[in-house]
Amino acid sequence: MAEKKRINTVDAVTKLAQPIVEGLGLSLWDVRFVKEGASWYLRILIDKPDGVTIEDCENVTRALDQPLDDLDPIDGSYCLEVSSPGIERELVKEEHFDAFLGAPVMIRLIRPDDSGEREYKGTLTAHDKETVSVSLENGEQKDIKKKDTVYIKLDDFNI
Repeated sequence: MAEKKRINTVDAVTKLAQPIVEGLGLSLWDVRFVKEGASWYLRILIDKPDGVTIEDCENVTRALDQPLDDLDPIDGSYCLEVSSPGIERELVKEEHFDAFLGAPVMIRLIRPDDSGEREYKGTLTAHDKETVSVSLENGEQKDIKKKDTVYIKLDDFNI
C-alpha cells in the first residue's frame, strides 16, 4: 500500500511541477519521493541546456511552494529539494535514454550477472522499455534488463 502512495505522490507532484518548471524556461528531469533515515524528501530535479544555477533552484522552489501547499500531496512532513540531476545524471525515463543514445554510461546491477560482473561501462547504443544495449569498452555488445539495475547513469569522465 505504501508503494502505491509513493507512486501517486510522484505522479501528482510531476503533474503540478511540469508546467511551473517549463514556465521558468527549464525542463523537469525527474521527481522522487524517498525516505532516508527517519526523514522524507521530495526531490525535484530540473535541467536546462546551459546548466542549472542556484537561482534556477531558488526560483523553482519559490514557484512550487504555494501550489504544493494547496495540493497537499504528502501526508506528514517532508523536505523539498530542488536541484540539477548532475553530470552523472541517472537515466530513468524513455526520453532520457533517447536524448543520450551514443553517450557513455555506467550501469550497476542489483546482483552480479552470469559472468560475475556487477558494473559495466560502455556506450548506450539502443533501448526499449525493458532493456538497454551498450557497446562495452572491450567492443562487446551487452543487453541488460532495466529491472536488474540499481542505476544507469551518464559516465561524466567520458563525455
